[in-house]
Amino acid sequence: MWLGKFLDLEEDMKELHSKIEKQIFTNIKKSKLTPLEFTIIETIFNNQQISGYDLIHILNDHFAGTWEAQSGTIYPILSKLKRDGFLAIKKVKSPVGPIKKVYSLTEAGEELLKIKVNKNFQDQLTFIENFLRELSSVYIHSLPEDLKKQSIGDVQEMLKKTINNVIDNLASTVEFKIICKNCGLELDREGAKFCEKCGEPLYSSSSAD
Repeated sequence: MWLGKFLDLEEDMKELHSKIEKQIFTNIKKSKLTPLEFTIIETIFNNQQISGYDLIHILNDHFAGTWEAQSGTIYPILSKLKRDGFLAIKKVKSPVGPIKKVYSLTEAGEELLKIKVNKNFQDQLTFIENFLRELSSVYIHSLPEDLKKQSIGDVQEMLKKTINNVIDNLASTVEFKIICKNCGLELDREGAKFCEKCGEPLYSSSSAD
């Protein structure tokens, strides 16, 4: 989840106007995005194209129980982002089941995402570092006195494992791949719900439609 009440895109749009053809921005109808809207755009970019159903599952997997994405929240946001020029929708035939709608970024939506992340990448890393340090400190202090000293080493190992997972999975993320958490198989993100090797669901369960 990105920080701040709104992500201001006005300066980014001005910068991009000087780099690429101005007409791709004619359909962009707003210059600010909420953190959730930006997170949805980021998630769609990282999956190239995705259905609303799969987007909800991915968001719930990413938020890991800290927040639950539901259809009543996500679908209106998708419609709004499409109306404001950030998303495109097309209908595709599913290998199993009926035709479904899939979402992808417009050229303008993709370019705005890239420049916003590029300009704020180091700041976001610093925020994550500070957050992990503060969260770990509160967690350790929440434990009984006789466990606090021992828990420091355990927390350090958990943090190392978390950072190593990010580093190890970076290449597959950049290549628009997803790794099965059960068997480690790399799969194309687009359209995959279950691991083709072990059958493990790729996203956590959700109550969304």
